[in-house]
Amino acid sequence: MKTITVSAALAGSVLLASGAAAYDTITEAEVNAAQQAWGEGIVAIGAAYTANEDYEAAAAAHIERFYAYGSHDVLFKPTLASDDQFRGTFDEALSYFVGGSIAEDNGFAIAPYTNVRWENEGTLIDADSAVAMGNYFFTTTEGNEVKVEYSFGYVRGDDGELRIVLHHSSLPFSAE
Repeated sequence: MKTITVSAALAGSVLLASGAAAYDTITEAEVNAAQQAWGEGIVAIGAAYTANEDYEAAAAAHIERFYAYGSHDVLFKPTLASDDQFRGTFDEALSYFVGGSIAEDNGFAIAPYTNVRWENEGTLIDADSAVAMGNYFFTTTEGNEVKVEYSFGYVRGDDGELRIVLHHSSLPFSAE
């Protein structure tokens, strides 16, 4: 696992564009914690679906917590999207996670999964943003892991929490 600080000159406190607060440089530990929490959120959406609870509300809360919709442009290319490949709005992301407004969406997050495990290839940190790339593994209810390649980009929200502004994931290449 590699971590590269892109701009050491900007290390330390960073004033957000809003001028509302100053926060320290994003750290690898924060990226790892955001990834872990994101995976737990995916598992919680599936658990809500299985328990006949309000899984759409769980998915909406997940998107609000982890993605920067409303404050930044979000570049989101989900794993299982091929006809409508990019999800630039909150509603399009919600459709991907639970099914809905886009015909090809079957509800990725309601599969359900029991765990999400991350293996970062590397993380690039530039004071007020970070990008991580690697593989994440979704554990099915049968105990099988589904390997997915990802790149996630993060910025710090006005509340100090990391928000996703880039999410690209895809299944590994197969010659078959």
